[in-house]
Amino acid sequence: MIRVGALVGLMLVLPVVQASAAEVSVAVAANFTKPAEEIGAAFTAETGDSVTFSFGATGALYTQISQGAPFEVFLSADNKRPKLSVTEGFGVEGTVFTYAVGKVVLYAPGLDMTDGAAVLAANGFQHIAIADPKTAPYGAAAEEVIGKLGLAEALAPKVVTGENISQALQFVDSGNAELGFVALSQVIDKPASQVWRVPAEDYTPILQDAVLLKTGEGDPAAKAFVEFLKSDAAKVIIEKYGYEMGANG
Repeated sequence: MIRVGALVGLMLVLPVVQASAAEVSVAVAANFTKPAEEIGAAFTAETGDSVTFSFGATGALYTQISQGAPFEVFLSADNKRPKLSVTEGFGVEGTVFTYAVGKVVLYAPGLDMTDGAAVLAANGFQHIAIADPKTAPYGAAAEEVIGKLGLAEALAPKVVTGENISQALQFVDSGNAELGFVALSQVIDKPASQVWRVPAEDYTPILQDAVLLKTGEGDPAAKAFVEFLKSDAAKVIIEKYGYEMGANG
């Protein structure tokens, strides 16, 4: 009887061991840092599985993915690299979708940004920060806005370039640049007078796509996180930070 009891006890313990929480590794474009952290916390609360985020410029993250970095999910700041990941064999076909549509703003804590275009045209500042347009879609959008305003040549000597959108914001917050192009999500809580929301027609829409990577194809937790990103709970968080939802997000 003692042996039977011990066996029953072991059987009761085994499922607990087998159901231990999983950990999902996610590469995330830097502009989506705050909402990603909230979504990760909500996902963990619902499933018990944890999420480890690696934030950076989209281009830099994709380079890491192409070199074998063990990310299971990729949240890009564009709609090109997730599709490219499938073409190049890193992403799972049929899993690409737009999880958010980003918005570019011009942020200056020490200036009146009611009319950001006029502030740029006046050129009364020493430095303006943008993310690297070669690797960061928000940097490319900033370059596009400056060009559309006809100020590319005038502002070129004053541009300071961050590795990603987070560093561009750091340049402004530290005072190394008086103003900078950043993502609305990063300054959503700042006074309206400090943030100029760039007209949508002044830059190509920033469709931010996600993809399940081959590394996570066999991981139920990674698949669950991708599905959670499409949920109403995630949608509330995404929209809270100023993003719009994609047509298939």
